[in-house]
Amino acid sequence: SDKCLYGPRKLLLCGFPIDAQPKFKMLLDMLGLKNLPLVWAAEQDNAARLAKLMERADGSGEGIDSGLPRAIILGGVAENELHRLMSGCRQAGMQKSLWATLTPTSEGWTLGALLAELAAENRAMAARSTQKK
Repeated sequence: SDKCLYGPRKLLLCGFPIDAQPKFKMLLDMLGLKNLPLVWAAEQDNAARLAKLMERADGSGEGIDSGLPRAIILGGVAENELHRLMSGCRQAGMQKSLWATLTPTSEGWTLGALLAELAAENRAMAARSTQKK
């Protein structure tokens, strides 16, 4: 739907090395999401609260390598844009990412806490799918 998710319209991107950043921007352009503001997070942002990171200006952190786990955190985008982005990333063969949407609860979390929670959820889901096989 065209219903927008919580928070400011922005993507918070973690774990993207410098050479992957322009490729991701090119993918956004191909998906018709070129005007989506981007904030690139790196290790020094681990202790920052998500609300503060989402306040940063478009392009913040670009050109800085990030050794964080690969993650895409979305705020304020329409649900159909979220699905288009997830599908486009899969079709492009992009490295697997952790995905999250900003919520009133998570905006008070630190980036490091969110990434740890997402990684734990990812491990639990992988273990569950392995058990089903």
